[in-house]
Order: sequence, then C-alpha cells, then structure tokens
Amino acid sequence: MMDAAAIGLGVDVRLLSEAPDSSAARVVHEVVLGDHTDEETVAEFARGCDVITFDHEHVPTAILQRLEADGVAVRPGPAALVHAQDKAVMRERLTAMGIPCPTWRVVADPAELTAFGDELGWPIIAKTSRGGYDGKGVWKLDSAADVAAPFEGLAPGVQVVAEEFVPFVRELSALVVRSPSGQLVAYPVSETVQRDGVCVETTTPAPGMSEEQAIHAQGLALRIAEELGVTGLLAVELMERADGTVVVNELAMRPHNTGHWSIDGAVTSQFENHLRAVLDLPLGDPGVRAPVTVMHNVLGGTVEDLPSALLHCFARDRRLKVQLYGKQVKPGRKVGHVTAYGHDLEEVRRRARHAANYLMGIEETEETDQEATGD
Repeated sequence: MMDAAAIGLGVDVRLLSEAPDSSAARVVHEVVLGDHTDEETVAEFARGCDVITFDHEHVPTAILQRLEADGVAVRPGPAALVHAQDKAVMRERLTAMGIPCPTWRVVADPAELTAFGDELGWPIIAKTSRGGYDGKGVWKLDSAADVAAPFEGLAPGVQVVAEEFVPFVRELSALVVRSPSGQLVAYPVSETVQRDGVCVETTTPAPGMSEEQAIHAQGLALRIAEELGVTGLLAVELMERADGTVVVNELAMRPHNTGHWSIDGAVTSQFENHLRAVLDLPLGDPGVRAPVTVMHNVLGGTVEDLPSALLHCFARDRRLKVQLYGKQVKPGRKVGHVTAYGHDLEEVRRRARHAANYLMGIEETEETDQEATGD
C-alpha cells in the first residue's frame, strides 16, 4: 500500500523483505531478501537508499543508531522510534511529559507483579516491553495465580510492564503526521473495535465525540509527535473512560491498520502523507471525503479464493472499496480490508460489515453483527 502511494509521487521503493512471497515483495519492483535484525544486512541494504523508513517497529534500535552514525537518513530516527519499540521507555517518557497513561510499573519478577496487582486491585494488564503486536505479548491477569506467564521465555533485554486494567468504554486512534521541517497534520479521530487484540473495525470520525474531545485527542498526538521528534506517521491508540477522558495505550510510528480507512476515505491517505513526510514534502490534506467512513478488516476464515468472492461484494455494492493483501488465508490472519463511506452511519456500517463477513465466510445474523461491534 505504501508502494502504491509512491507511484504517483515518482518515488522508487526498495524493499528489504524476509521472504519472497511477502505482500510487499509481490508488488515492489526492487526487493532485497534478508533479515532485518542482522546489522550487516541492513547496512548493505541502506547503501542503496536515499532514506530509510518502516512498515513495522522491529528493526533493532542499535542497528538504526549505526545507520544514523554512518550518515543514513532514518525516518523516524531511532531516538523517536524507540518509544514505539519499547513500552517501558514509552511509558517513562509520556509520564514525564504529563501525558495521561494508565498507572504502570516495570516489574522484575512474579512477586513484584503480584504486589502491583494487590496494590491496585485485580485484574491487571502485563505486557512485554518489546516485540508484542496484535495482542501478542499482552496478558490480562485476574489473580496472582496467573503472574508467571509473562516471564516465561522472556528474551534478554525485554522487561515486563505492569499496568492498571482500564475499564474503557471504547478505544480510539489519533493519527498525525510530522515532517522533518516541523509541519504537522492530524487526521480525524477514529473509533476502533478490537477483538482478541486484533483490530476488527474503525469508524471515522469517531461517533458521538464532541469537538472539544476530538481536539484534545488530536492535541495529545500532535504534542507527542513534536516532543519525540517523529518523522512520518504517528498512531496514538487511546482508551476512553466512562467520564470521557482518555489515556494513551500504545504508540506506532508507521502507517497503521487504524488508518487504512484513509486510502479511500481521506483526501490524502496515511501512506502518501507518510511518504511526503519522509521526503520532507508539504503534507497533504487529511480531511474526510464523506461524513462517515467505516473500514472493516477481513480476517482469514473459510473463503480461500478471495478475488472470486469479490463478484458478490461488488455486484451488491458498487461504491465498496476493497484491498486484498495477497496473503495466504489462515484463520484469524489479516488478509485484507473493506471500506465503505457515505452519510448515514448505520447504513455505511452495514455495507462494510456485510462485505467483510462475506469474504470471511461468516453467515450474517443479528448476533454476528453485535459481535463485530463489540456491543
């Protein structure tokens, strides 16, 4: 999807891929196969690039620091990116900035994790400081009987971060983009629905959010981007409490699943604006094309021939937009997404959910519809 945005900008993309059949390797013209955790592999790859950017946060910080020391333009740089790579570093920095976060503590062993739970009250959340994504490396612990799990198989240099369990009413995502010259833009705040740690659906703008609440959430994200010196897209995942206040859950410094709606629903997609920022071009308008945009992820289900299944989807809804990722269908794997937009929230949601359910092989019922929303 980033390569598609690069074509119109006249930008040549060079990809370091771990496998020849990855989604990006199937479309990018110049592909180098290699391990992104190997220092010499990354250094050799970087010699053929004017600027380096990312579609995930897992390139080791030390490797990126070496690239910068060698004069390579790394955007976002390691000093910023480490806050998306390491949750302990992120929590410490945001807390020092006065950004609202859940109560948290780095714990050295199960005994300290138990003490945290006894102090705050159970349940609590435990996370590995590095390496987690899509619900991996995250545990909801209901009692002291569960505290050993986060420490099992812990990699060297990885810590366990304990956090209060936030009884949120919904999750939100605030996406902003910052260029090296300091220009910033903010996308409308999205409401996100997660299931088992995986994003299922986003609605943009977030329904029922007042202008004051939206400005506050966008302001938090803009301040974080500015103070951390982010270049490119920053996704700030938020949890909204019952009183309408928000706390920061996670950070991502790359085009993000909660921003996929922008490919078809925004004047300038997150991918194009990320590339514009990386190249220090003037940033594009992040505004919406329609009053409501719903993006629903397609997770691997019983339908294996997804392109053929588009016959039904497009015949039913000529305004539907679909992105298939070229991945082998596996249970629960993100293999694509659908986007619908329009004026009526419920009508747009129905269109997006019907198409996604059809591509997943899910027979629609009233219960299915409620499950998709988390209601």
